[in-house]
Amino acid sequence: MPVMSLREDFLQYVTLRTGIRYAEQVGQMSGSAEIGPYNEDRVDDDDVKITPRTLYTYFGSLQKKFSPNSVYQSIYGSAITKGEGLKTTEITRQVLNFLSAKVGEALYDHQWDAKRNAEGTKTVDLFDGFDTITEKEITAKTISVANGNMVNVDPSTINSTNAVEVLKTIYRAADPHLRRLKTQMFVTPSIYDAYCDDYKTTTGAIPYNTQFKQTFVEGSENRCEIVPLSNKAGSKYIHLTTKQNMLVGVCQEGDDESVAVEKHEAFRLLFVMTMFYGVEFETISKERLLVAGKVTA
Repeated sequence: MPVMSLREDFLQYVTLRTGIRYAEQVGQMSGSAEIGPYNEDRVDDDDVKITPRTLYTYFGSLQKKFSPNSVYQSIYGSAITKGEGLKTTEITRQVLNFLSAKVGEALYDHQWDAKRNAEGTKTVDLFDGFDTITEKEITAKTISVANGNMVNVDPSTINSTNAVEVLKTIYRAADPHLRRLKTQMFVTPSIYDAYCDDYKTTTGAIPYNTQFKQTFVEGSENRCEIVPLSNKAGSKYIHLTTKQNMLVGVCQEGDDESVAVEKHEAFRLLFVMTMFYGVEFETISKERLLVAGKVTA
């Protein structure tokens, strides 16, 4: 249920990796191979290389007390049962589905801003989100203008008078290999609204402007989809990348992950859940990722 709660609004744009407990090596292959005029003495000995990254999934837990009778009374006006019988009632099943979905909603809310804190108690403390990973890579100078995987554009300056031009500028700053691919530009909802408003004002009633809703960056030949996500609100970055490059790691198998209902007291139950979760970019190379953000000295 937590993973299903992510699927509607987020997982369609990312790649879900299952069966990951704690860590898995990922990365991008690089190298070249070209056929040339026949020469029996010519040998290409440049090796194929893999630039490794690690997709970490962190082990999380939840224990929550709840009283099925309290829920039942609030709806129907009378208690239903007690003891072990509480664990098998229909209202208990409904409560469990509700709580599991809430876990998924919290995961969705923090896909970008989560920051790992082993001493924390909330979902935002469980793993490093995509923005947090981005910040670390910028600090390490592995994401930079010099490396070609960053462009100096401050998202906070985008408004309804310049959004079309700015998003086109970001897209055109991408490496030619990235522009060849089907990509997504992850933006805040406010930037998307500004783009739609600016597009309508800028293009007016020209023949190909047939609707207010604009889902692709103009000039991308429908290769670059603009993806506004509510969980990206307030982000300092715009990410242009592919679905394959956005990794979400879970386990979903084995004995370590579980959902259980324990009888805590005569009239109260304990909802117990454990699961692995984490996100990562498969690669931060300019051929697969471009970050737009304000460059500071």
